Amino acid sequence: MGGNVKTTMFLKECLADALIKLLQQKPIEKITIPEISETATVGRTTYFRNFTTKNEMLIFKLVCLWNRWTEEHGVVERKRFTLNNAADFFNFNYEIKNLLELIYRRNLRSTVYDAFYEVMMPQYGTNAFECYESRFYSYALFGLLDEWVKRGFYESVEQMVENVNRICGRRQ
Repeated sequence: MGGNVKTTMFLKECLADALIKLLQQKPIEKITIPEISETATVGRTTYFRNFTTKNEMLIFKLVCLWNRWTEEHGVVERKRFTLNNAADFFNFNYEIKNLLELIYRRNLRSTVYDAFYEVMMPQYGTNAFECYESRFYSYALFGLLDEWVKRGFYESVEQMVENVNRICGRRQ
């Protein structure tokens, strides 16, 4: 069964990568499922078995990239934001800035928020406060990232971390 999960994840990522490749050429509305499947060299049924929308593929890819990045960088707190991991958040997003810029050019920025929310939403058995806290940080972080992308990543990661600390009333 472990092989099946790995195979499924691989195929899902192939589909997401194919969508991203096609997004470089045209808007998402003009991209068809057969085109994505052909570009990914997988059957159309693989798409329908794993996704219901093209946006889901982008969300999946962003979450995969985050999980992979946090694993490679030894990030302990991966599923929630704290002031102590602000640098991780901004370093990750700076590293994928080309993908984020593409997503923004194609007017798909809500998928970025949806991916953050998926990462930050508490898992089973959480209390109401944790749900509100996750929603608060996911919106706040998305707002900061949204402005950073729109500004062409003008500020450095360090400046963005300082902004977070200043906003939260924490001086370094």
